[in-house]
Amino acid sequence: MTDVAAFDFDGTLTTGGSVFDFLEAVAGRKAVLRASAELAPKMAHAAIAGGTVADETKEQLFTRVLAGIDADYFHQVGAEFAASHMAGHMRPEVRRRLDWHRGRGDRIAIVSASPHAYIGVAADRLAADAAIATLLEVDAGGRLTGHYEGGNCRGEEKIRRLRLWMTESGLDGARLWAYGNSRGDLRMLRAADTGVNVGRLGRFGRLRDFKGLDETGPLGLVG
Repeated sequence: MTDVAAFDFDGTLTTGGSVFDFLEAVAGRKAVLRASAELAPKMAHAAIAGGTVADETKEQLFTRVLAGIDADYFHQVGAEFAASHMAGHMRPEVRRRLDWHRGRGDRIAIVSASPHAYIGVAADRLAADAAIATLLEVDAGGRLTGHYEGGNCRGEEKIRRLRLWMTESGLDGARLWAYGNSRGDLRMLRAADTGVNVGRLGRFGRLRDFKGLDETGPLGLVG
């Protein structure tokens, strides 16, 4: 059966994060700075606590910055942002691994907690088979509310939605490779047959129990 390769986006396929830059592209720097200042204590706590605290704080940031934004404009900016962000932030070694999977005929999914508005475009540009990312609610007037449509696509939600896509695509039982860089990817890597740590901290990071790129794949221990 065809293998599945699931890649996180921020910090895995790309360097650093993308959400704040995207919010600035949509709503302007002042709006993002104002919302960040209002939420500063909660954001500091969320960075330590993680889990549902981080999910809820991120949603509060989105409601402050994005509520009332026209959905068509949001997706237009998303398409433009995906192209510019990928041009400046792709990690070539991880992109080569993705291309290796494609060359083998594996099915590829981009699985990210970032907004689908640009992750979907990035996945298309990478010729991935699926974009699994955080969806945002749109009201009856075609404007964003800032709330999630469903859950924030991190942690357990990542593997839940990935498994759902695999089932819907007739890929139940496929060998799963998962690539990530942070604790938000931990459950996805644990659930995979081959979990790969591409974090910059290596053995000092949260994914230190997983092998790196040089220990898996075409040049490593797992082929």
